[in-house]
Amino acid sequence: MTGNLAKLISQQNEAADGGLTLSFDDNRLLSLVFGEHDEHLALIESRLGVDITPRGNRISIRGPRASCENAALVLERLHASALNGHEITLGDVEGAIRMVRADESHSDGQATIRTKRKLVTARTPLQKSYMDALRQKDLVLGTGPAGTGKTYLAVAAAAAAWTAGEVDRIILSRPAVEAGERLGFLPGDMKEKVDPYLRPLYDALYDVLPSHTVARGLTEGTIEIAPLAFMRGRTLRDAFIILDEAQNTTPQQMKMFLTRLGEGSRMAVNGDPSQVDLPPGVLSGLAEATALLRGIEGVTHVAFTEADIVRHPLVSRIVTAYDKAAAKRDRRDKSATD
Repeated sequence: MTGNLAKLISQQNEAADGGLTLSFDDNRLLSLVFGEHDEHLALIESRLGVDITPRGNRISIRGPRASCENAALVLERLHASALNGHEITLGDVEGAIRMVRADESHSDGQATIRTKRKLVTARTPLQKSYMDALRQKDLVLGTGPAGTGKTYLAVAAAAAAWTAGEVDRIILSRPAVEAGERLGFLPGDMKEKVDPYLRPLYDALYDVLPSHTVARGLTEGTIEIAPLAFMRGRTLRDAFIILDEAQNTTPQQMKMFLTRLGEGSRMAVNGDPSQVDLPPGVLSGLAEATALLRGIEGVTHVAFTEADIVRHPLVSRIVTAYDKAAAKRDRRDKSATD
């Protein structure tokens, strides 16, 4: 339980039915916490099985004791985010609920990354582990389905490290088109050929840094966004380096990229093992790296699951449906060969 919430709990009056009544010193931010038409409160009520009634700067929570305490933790997290100038969205509420349901969140605190544009907060326990690893380890491998925050959190961590002077450069890379990077078939010059495949990295960067800061960094070369082929033959010192869509690298390309790591640098390698676009029979460099580097000092592998998807709730259900269909096909194919 956080210090702020401990203060709130010490000031609360326990309801006769075992519920809680919280009192906030400053209720100016409570409208952000509650959401438009109290939609945030409605979501908390639905997820945690409680009834919440706001009255000025006091919030009454009724229901099972443990659920009331979790709801109080969620509200405290959201209030703290609002105090830090963070815009509260339904996704933030979902994330806060997930975190208070995890035992570790009660004791280890809240993981955040502060960038020039926003405060990025972990929405699942694995996101917290990933954010901690990005701060502490030289090489972090992030695997799992789309929508789990692998790329976004890595870019946020890189932006925070860069603006704090911990690294001199940010280098973002992706395999372009395919692992073979057959760019010659596309129209336009080299920038026009590769930019569509690097766009998700640009989007994440502009979301966590002011546009003028990104533009200056790109002009000065302190921010570099380039296809994987451009990394060959380089040693990248004092940089935060990110390789996205790494499932589409060959083992040779992955070895090349990992050995670019220079003194004073950190590296994040992310990908979705279920979305490999390599030719049949070609091993994914990401799959090989996660196996070969297991247990190596300085390397951490964070494996996200469908439970960590933080996009629209329907995305998680879509991923689960596709995974079930793939498992069913695998069982059918196995039966046919037996």
